[in-house]
Amino acid sequence: MFIIFALLSAGISWRLRSKFNEYSQIGLSNGMSGKEIAERMLHENNIFDVRVLSVEGMLTDHYNPQDKTVNLSADVYYGRSVSSAAVAAHECGHAVQHATAYGPLKFRSAMVPFLTVSSSYLQWIILIGILMINTTIIPLAVGVALFAVTTLFSFVTLPVEFDASRRALAWVQNRNIVNQREYGYAKDALWWAAMTYVVAALGSLATLLYYASLLMGGRRSD
Repeated sequence: MFIIFALLSAGISWRLRSKFNEYSQIGLSNGMSGKEIAERMLHENNIFDVRVLSVEGMLTDHYNPQDKTVNLSADVYYGRSVSSAAVAAHECGHAVQHATAYGPLKFRSAMVPFLTVSSSYLQWIILIGILMINTTIIPLAVGVALFAVTTLFSFVTLPVEFDASRRALAWVQNRNIVNQREYGYAKDALWWAAMTYVVAALGSLATLLYYASLLMGGRRSD
């Protein structure tokens, strides 16, 4: 099962990069850059306290609710392509979620501090739990509980990402940022991006069920 999800994840990641590379070669008809699109979407949603920044890397684009920044990779920030428009608008979709107190985003953000700490110890706790399963199930039970929170985080992320894309696509279409052909490309690119989160969530669930089965087996042997 793990091999299947690993291969599926690799395949979707490859497809995502392929799509973004393809759409990055298609110039946006209105000639706007990702930075310009991001700033316009923020301002038209009455958001004036969020900065749009350029960051290093490819597909490193993200919104940071802590310092209220939309962080765009250089190709998106300076780019004037369909992929730049899609990504910039998507990340601003998260900023709009934040400004409107979107429930799933608030819940996910509240989980981040706990997950930041627990992730440093999670794999060690599970490893110790597996090694000690014939002696005590407590370490593995703690590990499974922590991993369950991680899995929950993965699934909470799904509505956050899909909603951000929905907001982005509605805005670029309603404001004529893209024409009909470009809209189809942008929608396709964001769909493949969303699929990476779906596979990650399902993979996390599969791993959780595996660890849970080990825990149940250890209980039966007590």
